[in-house]
Formats: sequence, structure tokens, C-alpha cells
Amino acid sequence: MRYQIHHISKEELQQLPVQVFEGQVIVIDRPEQVSEAVSYLRKSKVLGVDTESRPSFQRGVHHPTALVQIADRKRCFLFRLTHIGMPQELADLFADEQICKVGLAFKDDINGLRRRHDFTPANCVDIQKLVPLYGILDLSLQKLFAICFGRKISKAQQLTNWENSHLTPEQARYASTDAWATLLIYEDLLKHEQLSKAEVESLMTEEKEKMIEHQQQVQDQRLREQGIEPPPHLTAEERKAHQAERRREARKRKRQRQSARKKSKKEQ
Repeated sequence: MRYQIHHISKEELQQLPVQVFEGQVIVIDRPEQVSEAVSYLRKSKVLGVDTESRPSFQRGVHHPTALVQIADRKRCFLFRLTHIGMPQELADLFADEQICKVGLAFKDDINGLRRRHDFTPANCVDIQKLVPLYGILDLSLQKLFAICFGRKISKAQQLTNWENSHLTPEQARYASTDAWATLLIYEDLLKHEQLSKAEVESLMTEEKEKMIEHQQQVQDQRLREQGIEPPPHLTAEERKAHQAERRREARKRKRQRQSARKKSKKEQ
């Protein structure tokens, strides 16, 4: 079985019903709670993971990871790192080769956790690296969930303060949903057939052509609104030939520069 939808627009996304995690949400904000929570999580072969940090609205300013949420299908544990630090038991879980941890843009999450307490990550899977193999061209969690399940997850709490003394019910549910959603997407991917490299490249080319066509339509409409008749556009084949010619010219100029440098060195 293959995915029939490879991309979903913002407009299509907005029409979908909202899905939230309806399982048990457990907040871990005291060190003595950690061992029991990790013991429960170790019973799973695959876990969904996400992290949250206090948003920064200043360029170049980043805040430490405030929360790591880890979910199976029934429960999600919210580890408040601003309260408990990064416990050794939690670091060992991320270093355990026997348990698969699944995330989105996972390298950034892992690096944030390692800055709190260093460990060697093992069996950590980034679904953004997997989805292109199945012909899915979107990479955001919202769109991936929509493509897989025909529902959307809310991002309304994304820019709230995750370092507050208490998480609101809305924050807790949002954070749990994100971790749980990554797990469901991963499990759904494994039920589907991967595409060949040629099929993936064909899909990407087709999507790129659609994007170019849409941009041209928008530009044409703006020109018409100004009373200007849009110029004729190149066909896909003509664009491809034009791009190939530009690459040939770039390679030619590069060879000429290299030849000139060699000649200059000899003269010196």
C-alpha cells in the first residue's frame, strides 16, 4: 500500500478536524518521580518524543530545553527539565539501543537534551528523513499527520512560555499530542510501501512544476490588475533546457577562471 496524498496545502489543512492526544498525561516535575516514569517507558519498543523551549523573539538568542515529552499510545510523560534537570535515567533511555525513539527534526531536540546532560544517542529516528522515501513531500508535523490520518493537530500553544512554574492544561495537552503524533506517523509509515528513487525524484519534479505554475498564475493576476498583459511563459521542457544551458555556462566560466589562475602562476 502506498500513500495517495503527497502534499497538502494550508487551505486544505485548515478544513480538517482537530485531533488531540486523549490518553493519560503525567507531569514529572520532582526528581523522585523520574525512576518510575522511565521504568514504565522502558517497557515499550518504540516511543514518540518531542521537546519544548521558551520561545525567543530575538535573533541569535536560544533558551535551554525546558520540557521533553515522551509518549506511547496510552500515556505521555512530560519531564520538566527546568525543575529536575536532565536525570541520568533519562539520558540512559536515549542512549539505549534496544528502544526506538522517534522524533521530528530530532537532531535539534537531541542536541538540546545533550546540552543539559551529555549522552551518546542510540536508535533515535527522525521521521523527516523517512517520509521522502514514501513519496511525502511535506515535513511539518501538522502536515504529516494530516496526510497520514486526515486530521490536524493544533499548534496554538507552540509559542507559550514553557518555563512557567505550572503548565496549563492546554500546554500539557499540546505537548503530549506532538510526542504521540510522531509515534503514530512512524507506525503508519511502516505499514506503507517505499517508493523507488526514480519515483521520488519524479514526484519532486512534478511538485516543483506545480509550485512554479502557481507562482506564475499569481504574478500574471497581479499584472492584469495593473492593466499589463503577462508575457508568455517557458514550458517545463524549455525551463529545463534553459537551466542546463546556465549550468554549462557556469562550468565554462569556472574552467576559464581556473585556466587564468594557472597561467598567472606560471608567469610569476
